Amino acid sequence: MRGKFALIGVGALVLATALGCAGKATAADGTPMTGNPILRTATFRVGPATVTAELALTADQQAKGLMFRKSVPEGKGMLFSFDKDQVLVFWMKNTEAPLSIAWISSDGTIRGLADMKPFSLADVSSEYSVRYALEVGKGWFAKVGVKVGDKVELPPLN
Repeated sequence: MRGKFALIGVGALVLATALGCAGKATAADGTPMTGNPILRTATFRVGPATVTAELALTADQQAKGLMFRKSVPEGKGMLFSFDKDQVLVFWMKNTEAPLSIAWISSDGTIRGLADMKPFSLADVSSEYSVRYALEVGKGWFAKVGVKVGDKVELPPLN
């Protein structure tokens, strides 16, 4: 999840220095200032449609999400997988592409849908505890007829 992480004190200075030495541009809070690499993908059913999504499985991958991507191609996205059901909170820091998000329960049921505005720091939260979130280009779910209650055939995540 692209959560709000706070680095404080000496730890932040050490982290910023280490990241700077690695040649990656980072903001004062440690978030990347450049594009992130394409992750491993999987193609799977989302209600009546098919999507090919990058798999954000680690905390680092989830924190970066789709930051610095100029666009998300039609039928593409990013699936975020978490270890347990929980209320998920996302935001659009450093994310230029307008996105829609589906909140997905552990059994693959879409429990909610929301649109997110580029660069917004406003929290976008799931109403229920869910295990997964799927981000796609804004409006894609509506365009292909995906709605709350539809099932997602989750791909193998290991």
